[in-house]
Amino acid sequence: MLIPLLIVLLGFVGLLWSADRFVGAAAATAWRAGMSTLLVGMTVVSLGTSAPEIVVSVMASLDGVPDLAVGNALGSNIANIALVLGVTALVVPIPVRFSIVRRELPLLLGATGLAGYALANGHLDRLDGLLLLVLLVFSLWWLFRADTPDDESAGEIPGMPLGQALGWLVATLVIMVASSRALVWGASELARGLGVSELTIGLTVVAIGTSLPELAACVASALKRHHDLAIGNVIGSNLFNMLTVLPVPALLAPGATDPAAAGRDYPVMLLLTLALGALLLWNRRGQLGRLPGGVLVLGYAGYLAWLGSAGAATVGGSP
Repeated sequence: MLIPLLIVLLGFVGLLWSADRFVGAAAATAWRAGMSTLLVGMTVVSLGTSAPEIVVSVMASLDGVPDLAVGNALGSNIANIALVLGVTALVVPIPVRFSIVRRELPLLLGATGLAGYALANGHLDRLDGLLLLVLLVFSLWWLFRADTPDDESAGEIPGMPLGQALGWLVATLVIMVASSRALVWGASELARGLGVSELTIGLTVVAIGTSLPELAACVASALKRHHDLAIGNVIGSNLFNMLTVLPVPALLAPGATDPAAAGRDYPVMLLLTLALGALLLWNRRGQLGRLPGGVLVLGYAGYLAWLGSAGAATVGGSP
């Protein structure tokens, strides 16, 4: 138990160190390339911090446990909204721009709806995976087509040459992925030592572990006053989770899914996504403050308690 605990602590330190520098490099890359900070949050930062989810889903699907991949995708989206955005809002209230509501939110709602359609019949097949990838391509095209340079954020961008920014971007991304993988491994070993079920690990330990880059990047973005990166990263990461992580088991290991994914965890993710949309619409000219942030975090704690009680009942009822 001591070695997994040390691995978790080392992974956490590496994650926080790399995430802080990753945000600065991403912002510098966006500005030097003529992109807005919102777009780089939706693409570069989101894809980078979603890499752990993608890696875990590929490995789980190839190892014949696609339910772990599905649970990781759903659990990560739940954690991104309730935990990541909630904690970030508790640390620093986040200003909300109408452009996020107008452009990015409909894409997230569409991806969430398509994911629900794919999971509804309790079976993921390659057609489901292809449909999700088609929506991914459309989403990226739409974001690039609608993007305009963000002049008012120029003063917040680090004065870093493009080559140096790209170098830091790649290096810190590698460290973030490695650190998050170490966290997941160590936490999984600790969970198994405590007798937690595999399904609970996928929805909680793995999901939280792979969402830690989003948490670190969002808090760092908010503290640096790159507010577009904070909200854009959560929305973008959830988009990538639905449109790149969920297609992995559909394409690599098509077949039946655990009924709990569609009957229990997807409705929670859908409810949180709709709640996020309502919060952004309500506060589109204000900010996402500490009160809704606290409600999101408390809601996530309640979800974990629900999963814990269900997992304990399953373990207790096993022969």
